[in-house]
Amino acid sequence: MLSKLNPPQREAVKYLDGPLLVLAGAGSGKTRVITHKIVHLIDQCGYAPKEIAAITFTNKAAREMQERVGKLLEGKPSKGLTVTTFHSLGLQMLRQEATLLGYKPQFSILDSSDSFKILADVLATTDKQLLRRTQSQISNWKNAFVTPDQAKAQADEEDTHAAAKVYQLYQQTLKAYQAVDFDDLIRLPVELFEQHADALNKWQHKLKYLLIDEYQDTNACQYRLVKLLTGVEGRFTAVGDDDQAIYGWRGADVENLRQLTVDFTRLKVIKLEQNYRSTVRILRAANQVIANNPKLFEKKLWSEHGTGDMIQVAAMRDDEHEAETVVMKLMAHKFEHRTKFSDYAILYRGNHQARLLEEHLRSQKVPYTVSGGQSFFDKAEIKDLVSYLRLIANEDDDPAFIRAATTPKKGIGNTTLERLGEYAAQKHVSLFEAAFEGGFQQLIGAKQLDDLITFCNFINRMQERSTKDPAGEVLNDLLGAIQYEMHLYDSEEPRAAETKWKNVMDFVGWLTKKGDDDERNLLQLTQMVALMSMLEGREEGEPDAVKLSTLHASKGLEFGHVFLIGVEEGILPHRESVDNGKIEEERRLMYVGITRAERSLHISWCKKRKRAGETESCEPSRFIAELPTDDVRHSGMPGADPAASKEHGKERMAQIRAMLNAKG
Repeated sequence: MLSKLNPPQREAVKYLDGPLLVLAGAGSGKTRVITHKIVHLIDQCGYAPKEIAAITFTNKAAREMQERVGKLLEGKPSKGLTVTTFHSLGLQMLRQEATLLGYKPQFSILDSSDSFKILADVLATTDKQLLRRTQSQISNWKNAFVTPDQAKAQADEEDTHAAAKVYQLYQQTLKAYQAVDFDDLIRLPVELFEQHADALNKWQHKLKYLLIDEYQDTNACQYRLVKLLTGVEGRFTAVGDDDQAIYGWRGADVENLRQLTVDFTRLKVIKLEQNYRSTVRILRAANQVIANNPKLFEKKLWSEHGTGDMIQVAAMRDDEHEAETVVMKLMAHKFEHRTKFSDYAILYRGNHQARLLEEHLRSQKVPYTVSGGQSFFDKAEIKDLVSYLRLIANEDDDPAFIRAATTPKKGIGNTTLERLGEYAAQKHVSLFEAAFEGGFQQLIGAKQLDDLITFCNFINRMQERSTKDPAGEVLNDLLGAIQYEMHLYDSEEPRAAETKWKNVMDFVGWLTKKGDDDERNLLQLTQMVALMSMLEGREEGEPDAVKLSTLHASKGLEFGHVFLIGVEEGILPHRESVDNGKIEEERRLMYVGITRAERSLHISWCKKRKRAGETESCEPSRFIAELPTDDVRHSGMPGADPAASKEHGKERMAQIRAMLNAKG
């Protein structure tokens, strides 16, 4: 099995004498190392599948890894093997150990819009910017494993001090709702293991070997969790690339790579430098750009894929011209090389850059998908249905209670909810519990109380059925009982209602199938959905379409042909990063963009660009000057040889016309 690996890959798979860091350059086959190592541990080293955990950052990566391991094991059992995201692993631990931390096993997971609402209540404000700032500050504290008390003690400015107070109130509210947010799924297991040695012991025995993918993207909290689980011996293989650390803004800390060498003195480092993806020219460009960053570990990518095409760098008049030219070039290239639409990606620094591209792609009838756009789970109709599921799983989930009680309307008005909320807050109970208390029932009219209790009893009935009856049956009965289809047609235009109802039916169909295939009841499915909706959408085959994506969302993907647009000062590198001295992370982003390309790379920048209605002059990004001059052909630039590029342009246009005529 190991004969297909190159020598460093083989060494990484077989090495088990202590902690291992595999420095895997872009396209150097890191997933292959992880999957082969899992199989090697099971086949050759006497590990049971259930003693191994491979941790990734997205559901998609986990699914792909699981499938590959299944193929490599060729029908040998892999039952019990954990291939999962950090957050799913944290959730698994918390469900089992919840009582030690004072939670019930059915605690709810809040998504960022739920936590946003809670912060809005705590701060009593609708100022979205302030709320977003506070939300991200709290998230950073949690990722750095800072408690509300520590945050207060460390706060030096007024703003941070206020945020620390909000953090404390926010945590108390979550606890009262028996809910956790996304960051808690890592923070709480660390807290658990630091406070309960027996729980740590149990999990160390349970998971005897860890493999961590995309290690450069871990934050302080995730690193602590890995350290706790792998113990003194450091039974782990961490795979990462310091040149692709682009999530600093999300709390990821590339320092964790350096910290490994400090915390584990026996750490072995193996470098994977052979790239199986790109041509020599593309790799030369990537190596030369990234060489301008200070290095923790030196490495240079190389490839046996031949020299390849020149890298095209084009200066455009403005952003409109850029979008139009990129789409025309892409179509001509596709026609000439008989490729598929899915062989192409257009990458950019910020989501706002996609709008013009989308207009031009649509007008040319080019199919495309946008990554990093609205996920299926962010649609209002899906959130409506999920709020019922969350409430069935945990009746103390107040945000879910409010949404379910008022969508569709059931005679439970704002006044009733306000009184219920005040009473629940005084008595420190959930809204659901408060509804059944005599003290509250005397406060409102008989009709209002009747509607409220009818709703709560309905949830109780569904709770009973959620562990016994098939998931699909319970879901369909639920939709029928709340008359959701009718609600959609009453509140939307017919076409919109039809689309939304179709989404709901797709969702129910998907859950029903999952329930049947995995033998999970509705309660178990709800817990899975809560997490999936935060990590990303459902499994879907990739359509034959051009991929539009931000550079951040493109990491881990590869395309035959890449158009990297808007490579200007102020965009890439981003203006804020320049002001805050974060150029190195921006350069790594450029490196990620370059190394997505297998065979051809087109880079463009605009001389002018519209910003907030004003036209501004733009400068090419400093990263363009860092490309190897012998591998780049410039066009549209005063510096480019005008006669040559005009001649080349004429020739190309003549070729394209000839091809299109021949096709006609």
